[in-house]
Amino acid sequence: MESQDEPAARPRPLPPQSFLAVIRIIDRFTTWTGHLFVLFIIPLVFANVYEVFARYFLKSPTIWALDVTTMSYAALFMLGSALALLKGAHVRTDMLWEGFSDRTKGMIDSLAFILFFLPTMAVLFYISIDDFFYSVSIDERSSSGAWTPILWPLRGVIPLTAFMLGLQGISELMKSLWAWRTGEFLTRHEKIEV
Repeated sequence: MESQDEPAARPRPLPPQSFLAVIRIIDRFTTWTGHLFVLFIIPLVFANVYEVFARYFLKSPTIWALDVTTMSYAALFMLGSALALLKGAHVRTDMLWEGFSDRTKGMIDSLAFILFFLPTMAVLFYISIDDFFYSVSIDERSSSGAWTPILWPLRGVIPLTAFMLGLQGISELMKSLWAWRTGEFLTRHEKIEV
């Protein structure tokens, strides 16, 4: 039973269901695709293991392993960045950040997403999609060696990354706006230390 001296606790505001649904859909998509893109580890590891075996045991280095390793690592790194954003694994200055209230964190993140992050992803997508189509049209190939692999699949990773980061940025913006408004985050990021 409440005493008359204690004020009744205000009910915690809840976001509209449609607001939460958009966040959940984007976050699930990012999680699913992030786990799918982990498969780029397979050609990365295979190419490295085979190159070491061929070079040191067969005394016959490959002409393709370096390109496969570079391209699969680049794709893994770029396409995994949306999942890193979801998990809170991008670089942040923690010595300052931890001292801020959740409302201040929400305000800073909201403004950063609106003023910097989302416009940058839009420009990156616009520029890179044009480069991708041009690369396909000329059947662009690497000139780094005798193998000359096609480059348009890797060029296609760049606009896809910008799209996926922009999409996850919308989810993070919505979470930040809610924290700015209410002083409480809808979700907490994992503490990831390297």
